Amino acid sequence: MEGAATRTVITSTSSSTDNFSTSTLACDRHFFRTASGLLVFAEIVFGLLVWMLIAGTEYFRVSAFGWVMFVAILYWVLTVIFLIIYLTMAYNRIPQVPWTTVGLFFNSSATVMYVVAAAVDAASISHAVKGRHNYNCWVASTFFAFLVSLCYAGSTYLSFKSWRSRDEEQ
Repeated sequence: MEGAATRTVITSTSSSTDNFSTSTLACDRHFFRTASGLLVFAEIVFGLLVWMLIAGTEYFRVSAFGWVMFVAILYWVLTVIFLIIYLTMAYNRIPQVPWTTVGLFFNSSATVMYVVAAAVDAASISHAVKGRHNYNCWVASTFFAFLVSLCYAGSTYLSFKSWRSRDEEQ
């Protein structure tokens, strides 16, 4: 059998779990050391203060505060979702999404909506009696709403710089 060739047969089995990844999510431990990370943290903290200060009052008596609550809670939840995406670096796992463009549009819309909400918040303070609980909370929420607006404006600027640098690379 000197001229006979040997044949190797490899068999493999497949299961339904082949499509699931068993790797753990990455964690960006340095995110909060960046300017973007600090701004996102400030947006979450100050945004939480805005809607908590209003929610602790009888805001339903002034319909304009419903708008402020809507904006504050909506963008607070969305910012927490973006924080989770940044911390877990999930954006690397979904490269089909143009994350720099999404971030730019999100931060831009948050800036505009929060400026409007802060102005509505400030204009609605006159419905409260000065020195009472509602008045103090509404004044504080107005201050934090304008502060969150500045944070989102800073994030918009950083998102624009990132978007522009990505656009120039391509």
